[in-house]
Amino acid sequence: MYKVFVNEKKLLVSQYPENLEKELRYESFTTLEIALDLLENTSVQELNVYGENLDEIWQEFQKLFRIIEAAGGLVNNPEGKILFIKRLGKWDLPKGKMEKGESREESAVREIEEETGLSDVELLKFINTTYHIYIERNGEKILKCTHWFEMNFDGEDTSKPQIEEGITEVAWKTTSEIEQEVFPSTFKNIILIVQEFWDLKK
Repeated sequence: MYKVFVNEKKLLVSQYPENLEKELRYESFTTLEIALDLLENTSVQELNVYGENLDEIWQEFQKLFRIIEAAGGLVNNPEGKILFIKRLGKWDLPKGKMEKGESREESAVREIEEETGLSDVELLKFINTTYHIYIERNGEKILKCTHWFEMNFDGEDTSKPQIEEGITEVAWKTTSEIEQEVFPSTFKNIILIVQEFWDLKK
């Protein structure tokens, strides 16, 4: 299944019904347009589009957007803390758009080093991909696919925020700090990927 966030509301695209606030059985391309309209223009907070041919539904869904691929990471230090950045008043994980010719892994490492000032970050393994939708000023709809990797850092802490990218703070956070400080002031797809990462560690 695919979880997509639309203005912090959840769209779940799945093979079988998932018992959310609203469910739509996939009939045609129009079903997807209706789903987006409900999330963008009504009070519906979560919606499930389901149908047997999940791959076909997802391919049709992507046709509604310009796709932007990005990559980022959950960077751990030896104390078990995770590295966060603060951008536009919200906590976030370091990430950014992939450049032409880059692999996901190369992009993730580059973005982390650029946004946090760290060097020699060690990439371990892929965690998952998150999806969110936003609209450009010209009205174009974007589906941003962010590929997340687990990373380690065990060097000299040279972290500093990339001010020109609107980042005002770089901070290592413990599990309790993440739950108490980060989660109340971040995006739902960040909470999703951190919780998924924790589940992998159990």
